[in-house]
Amino acid sequence: MSETTKAAVVQELQQTLGKAHVLHTPYDVALYEYDASIERARPDIVVLPSSNSEVARIVKIAGRYGVPVVPRGAGTGLSGGAIPIYGGIVIAFARMNHILSIDYDNLCAAVEPGVVNIHLSQALNPHGYAYVPDPSSQRSCTIGGNVGENAGGPHTLIYGVTTNHVVGLEIVTPEGEIVEIGGETSDLPGYDLTGLLIGSEGTLCIVTKIIVRIVPMAEAVKTMVGVFDTMEDASNTVSEIIASGVIPAAIEMMDQMILQAVEADTHAGYPMDAAAVLLMETEGLREGVEDQLAQIVAICEKNHARVIRIAADEAERQLLWAGRKNAFGAVGRISPEFYVQDGVVPRTQLPYVLNCISEICQRYNLKVGNVFHAGDGNLHPLILFDSQVEGEVERVRMAGHEILEICAAVGGTITGEHGVGLEKQAEMALIFSEADLRIMQQVRAAWNPQQLFNPGKLFPLPGRCVELRQI
Repeated sequence: MSETTKAAVVQELQQTLGKAHVLHTPYDVALYEYDASIERARPDIVVLPSSNSEVARIVKIAGRYGVPVVPRGAGTGLSGGAIPIYGGIVIAFARMNHILSIDYDNLCAAVEPGVVNIHLSQALNPHGYAYVPDPSSQRSCTIGGNVGENAGGPHTLIYGVTTNHVVGLEIVTPEGEIVEIGGETSDLPGYDLTGLLIGSEGTLCIVTKIIVRIVPMAEAVKTMVGVFDTMEDASNTVSEIIASGVIPAAIEMMDQMILQAVEADTHAGYPMDAAAVLLMETEGLREGVEDQLAQIVAICEKNHARVIRIAADEAERQLLWAGRKNAFGAVGRISPEFYVQDGVVPRTQLPYVLNCISEICQRYNLKVGNVFHAGDGNLHPLILFDSQVEGEVERVRMAGHEILEICAAVGGTITGEHGVGLEKQAEMALIFSEADLRIMQQVRAAWNPQQLFNPGKLFPLPGRCVELRQI
């Protein structure tokens, strides 16, 4: 954006939002040049709207000047989805953070995109209800960001991902029109546009309101920890539990490196000498939960669990989950930086793929820890590195690419919940044909013909696939 264009755009935006809500100096916009990925790019302007009409006016101004627009939630995304690689305007939704309505009779709630994920459940829990998608970053991530990336979480195994809990959206189109998609009524006729827009990573529209499903809280919940001396025994336990017909609410796995970091940080009572720990949860009617618990314990014992510990009360249960959900942050105790991947594999392939991940990182002289949603095979290897060491970032990227190649080769996919963003654009070619990608890009062109909404994301950039194949 030229200085002349920027000055004109800033002036119009200030007339719309007020000077306090339009940031444009290099110092003021520096905070918005990164998210939780390893990518960086600085926007020209950051705006903080308070309503859908203000978002619509921002989009119209951007369209007149041909300026890119990138929506941003809390900046917790792990794939670079909120990075403004072409500069332009970042729309930050920190002020649009209200729960608009809760309808307990019809089991739905309407929220603005800036609502922090856990804040909705905190409002619902005293009344016996919950919003169940719970990414590990739920204390800071926003529901708007969850919609953009189709986020999952530990309880994806039983409840599914964000798209399974959103019934309607209010959006702003690239033309600046405010449109209602879906609604509180299920099974509406016509195309499932809600399903199309969830996970589109801001490339098709800007979401300004979300209608979500809420569910009654379970009568009983039991949380347990299985301690194993080998990763293979832990992995086999996961496969056997699912094969038995028992579907727990969650099965999470942490390896020794992660356990040591987590325990030093949270003091939840995890054993630091174990090769792997499974954090498992079952919920539902009290009698059914007890039956499931007995079956899970039996399977753990069959697969050589050293210890099986059942949380004695809610306080212990919350402490165990705090350790798991704070795992990424705890890694800061052992490494200045980490690069997390997000591949998904069939559960039966867990032992093989985990061995491959270890071998890949050894070959690149990198340390790796594993903490992931074992129940649905969604891997999160955390590759430790220091960007101050020459060449280390490049080695980390190469290791990440090889890990995703393995995931694709065993019948998995390249992302389970973090999205494609900037990180996995080239890897889209590992799971989609040229025809597949062309059709998807035609959809983007129909919705976003000028490609001003989050440009340069989701699809391979020219030359990048060729570069990776050569490497």
